[in-house]
Amino acid sequence: MIILSATMASLIGMVMILLLNMVSKKTFHDREKMSAFECGFDPKNSARMPFSLQFFLIAIIFVIFDVELTLFLPLILIMKTTNIMTLSSVTTSFIMILLFGIYHESKQGALDWMK
Repeated sequence: MIILSATMASLIGMVMILLLNMVSKKTFHDREKMSAFECGFDPKNSARMPFSLQFFLIAIIFVIFDVELTLFLPLILIMKTTNIMTLSSVTTSFIMILLFGIYHESKQGALDWMK
């Protein structure tokens, strides 16, 4: 009963916050307020700097594979306590998943630095 009450209170609170957010939105957009602030002077350049989407994709792929490799590291610690067949099958399947991911990304062209 306590969990149901807490869930209902949370849902009601979220709905109230969302409704208050929608009601209190300001629709007035001033050009000065939307521009970059440069000590009262007109901005020289755009505040938004373009970046390479390809670099962003490679960075995301690196983070994903880096997290997967950190999940692989505890297998080294449990080598002494598990069966060698179980460990080898888990290790082989994990490495195959990583290799399949790299193969898929290279076939999609996400690993090409310059296009």
